[in-house]
Amino acid sequence: MKVMKFGGSSLADAERYLGVAEISQQAHQSGGAAVVLSAPKGVTNALSLLCDEAAANKDFGELFAKLEMTLHSIATELHQVHENFAVEQVKAFIDQRLSGLAAQLEGVRLLKMAPPAVTAGILSTGEYVSVTIFSHLLSALGIQNRILDPVEYVLAEGDYLDSIADLQASKSRFTNVPTDGSECLIMPGFVAANNEGEKVTLGRNGSDYSAAILAACIDAQCCEIWTDVDGVYNADPNQVEGAVLLDKLTYQEAMELSYFGAKVLHPKTIGPIAQFHIPCWIKNTLNPAAQGTLISAEASTVWTSVKGISQLDDMAMFNVAGPGMKGMVGMASRVFEVLAHANISICLITQSSSEYSISFCIHEKDADRALEVLQEAFALELSNQLLDPIEVRKGLAIVTLVGDGMRHQKGLAAKFFSALAQARVNNVAIAQGSSERSISTVIEGRKGKKAVKVIHQNFFSNSHTIDVFLIGCGTVGSALLKQIEKQQPLLLDRNVRLNVFGIANSRQLLLENGGITLSTDWQSRLKAATEAFSVAKLKSFVSENSLVNPVIVDCTSSESIADMYHEFLEQGFHVVTPNKKANTKALDYYHSLHKTALDTSRQYLYETTVGAGLPVIDNLQKLLSAGDSLERFEGILSGSLSYVFGELEAGRTLSEATKIAREKGYTEPDPRDDLSGMDVARKLLIMAREANMSLELSDIQIDPVLPKDFDASGSVDEFLTNLEKLDARFAEKVKNVEKNGEVLRYVGQIVDGQCKVSIESVPLSHPLAAVKDGENALAIHSAYYNPIPYVIRGYGAGATVTAAGVFADVLRTMPWKQDV
Repeated sequence: MKVMKFGGSSLADAERYLGVAEISQQAHQSGGAAVVLSAPKGVTNALSLLCDEAAANKDFGELFAKLEMTLHSIATELHQVHENFAVEQVKAFIDQRLSGLAAQLEGVRLLKMAPPAVTAGILSTGEYVSVTIFSHLLSALGIQNRILDPVEYVLAEGDYLDSIADLQASKSRFTNVPTDGSECLIMPGFVAANNEGEKVTLGRNGSDYSAAILAACIDAQCCEIWTDVDGVYNADPNQVEGAVLLDKLTYQEAMELSYFGAKVLHPKTIGPIAQFHIPCWIKNTLNPAAQGTLISAEASTVWTSVKGISQLDDMAMFNVAGPGMKGMVGMASRVFEVLAHANISICLITQSSSEYSISFCIHEKDADRALEVLQEAFALELSNQLLDPIEVRKGLAIVTLVGDGMRHQKGLAAKFFSALAQARVNNVAIAQGSSERSISTVIEGRKGKKAVKVIHQNFFSNSHTIDVFLIGCGTVGSALLKQIEKQQPLLLDRNVRLNVFGIANSRQLLLENGGITLSTDWQSRLKAATEAFSVAKLKSFVSENSLVNPVIVDCTSSESIADMYHEFLEQGFHVVTPNKKANTKALDYYHSLHKTALDTSRQYLYETTVGAGLPVIDNLQKLLSAGDSLERFEGILSGSLSYVFGELEAGRTLSEATKIAREKGYTEPDPRDDLSGMDVARKLLIMAREANMSLELSDIQIDPVLPKDFDASGSVDEFLTNLEKLDARFAEKVKNVEKNGEVLRYVGQIVDGQCKVSIESVPLSHPLAAVKDGENALAIHSAYYNPIPYVIRGYGAGATVTAAGVFADVLRTMPWKQDV
């Protein structure tokens, strides 16, 4: 005979009862079944709320009527399916129970409180109604059945609302229960009796425990826990995308997972089935064909190391410390004895090696009572300052890594804590059992979901996530979004999930929880957005959605956005940008920005600030890391000016070349930003600072393209028209250098620690003479690369190549995974 337990979600309505009956009938016909039932979905919560409202002298008539309607409707609908379903008998039983419930609630109202013994009776009402409905349904199907009242069979001790079964005493009471399969046994879960014969409950969601007790008492072949998921997952599938269904768990693994919050398993369930070596299946009522998860002495051959991650929320940590702790025999036992007498369960314990303090976690709901009894028990020590004031920290969670095979794997703890660091989660306390099958950490409760997601990624998934927030959707930003849209499916094939969660312009911020679908009209949604950009809003969004790898991409040229980089990094964002403003502010700011990135373990990436899509900074950093040093540098650092001066060489005028460069998207929206030489100066300063030169922007000698006597005022269109006045002057310059076999180029140079950007005349044999049409070229003369320089050359202008360089930096934010 097998024991089968069906929870409230499996009994939500008449249709679900019919499904449970079909599953039970098949099992009964193949060897006999004993069925343990919870209350219909939502009924126990309604009963608990009725208790609270009655005690508070509130009007609970509407809630009571809704409960009555729910129970009666199940009976009515079952009668509509099966005419011989004894609906009148069932409704009479429901009415009888509800009549008794109404009397109890009236007593609670008069007392202004619900005594635990009364509460136990009220909360178990749903289970008794449930088994009565089910018994009559089986009878309608022609199946002989018998209801077992746990009050007569299951002996328990402890609190009225959270008792523990005495298995040996209970087992002896089941001697006369038929287990030959002649009758289908039905028992309400959650209920037992104490030594005085009073009804008690086994704790909320205790029907799993009831099933395990019944299985142990009748020596069942197996125990099946039927719920609304396919089995036990390695993490909560409602919180972790890609949670994996486990095929098998050992009793010890299941115990660890259930104790630390796995929602499919009740913590007390494993004890009875492990003690009597009864295999237990976790199966899905809505998908009976699914294999489920087996809990037994048999280990999985698929998952041989880490099995799962669990999270226990709403925890409080106590710290009992002081000089009186050290060397004082029995202090720890006194602490735990006080809590035991108050019936308060301890979930986790740590102690300092100096014996100065003991820390432990309990459920937050017990925190105030625990503090009260501890202060009372240690009043003398506290008054004499042998103990410091007892510290209580609430709002915590315990995250636990579980697996029998963990003891055989080196480096698991390091990988576990590395994942927490990646999620920017601080450890409040750490505990590891001597069995080495679990590692637990206490963390801030609000970061629990995020921590579990990152740990799962590191241990069970080859996938990486990148969560992008784009600021600035102009030419470069829009090009980047198009590239991301195109590459998203290809990246997913390579286990990289890149989502854009936010897009902002100077006025509005668009955020979408599931990620912004770039193939749709996101521009209109951004235009309709009513929220303005703020770091606080982004931080809140990341927290609410438990994003693990958020990246700010700044595609603006805004100094005010650049001023926020410190805050971005401090709030856990990586920063990727082609914006040169931050790295060319005061030198102290430059150094502090890089220090913040280091201190926060965030990436600050700005490859495109110098060479658009060319790997200039990356290569320079690699050379310097290898012990090289920059001795001299020269290069064409502006794709726009590369194009303009190439066109001058081809015979175009300055105004024509500038207009075409602007039309092609090579220049800034205002070409004066390029022709001023300031853009090249900023790039040169970044190069110099990367080479450890202590320079300010004011130290750069800038000879602009536009002469000092030229009036560059007015609108862009007015400026471009006025620029024609320089055409003849530049044509003359080009003609003069051609006589000497040379060409004009706008060059940035670092020589003897001095930086200069200027128009230079270079011979045709010079490497920079061939650089035009928007190309960049950089010659790095270093200790290693001398006399022949290290040359980097390639296309360096336009939104497409700049966006591609930004995209490459975004991909570099993927966290490195440690293999074990």
